[in-house]
Amino acid sequence: MIEQQRIANGHLVTAGPPKIAASRRLIALDRHTVRLLRDHRSGQRAEQRAAGSSWQDSGYVFCSSPRTGAPLHPDFLTRRFHHLVGESGLPPVRLHDLRHGAASLAHCAGVDLKTVQTQLGHSSIVLTADTCTSVLTDLLAYAAEATARLVRTAAARNPGHRHHQNSTSTKSAEPSKINLAERLAAR
Repeated sequence: MIEQQRIANGHLVTAGPPKIAASRRLIALDRHTVRLLRDHRSGQRAEQRAAGSSWQDSGYVFCSSPRTGAPLHPDFLTRRFHHLVGESGLPPVRLHDLRHGAASLAHCAGVDLKTVQTQLGHSSIVLTADTCTSVLTDLLAYAAEATARLVRTAAARNPGHRHHQNSTSTKSAEPSKINLAERLAAR
């Protein structure tokens, strides 16, 4: 459950409620991640026992020191991520960009935008659609295949059928009742 955010201003870190109501939300995790977090928690309990009275029970999952239990400084995560990206040889990417990537991957996996909006804590689905999903190559290929399949299916239903407009008829005020896929298939 996301109930608060930590904000760094130099060395001073404050904790408070998320900036918008939608940011306060339940986060669903896959079984593999839950298993890893439980293993981490078991290790953390062992560190807590070893630290004895010097352990600060901050309640945070990840701590700055296994000897104290103090929460991580938010800037540490940003610097550490930047360092790891540099070592990996990947193009520059910000830690915050992982949200955009997660949204894109969820959408590509078939998750609807409303659910992605809820996962990200956005107040508007427009914000989710405009800023936190990018079109992935696989999704573009899927769209092309799905569109071609639609045209082929329409053509298979009407083999050899071609739509000819009667040149002597007057133009009708009604739009054609033949759908676009059938028109394309008839060509």
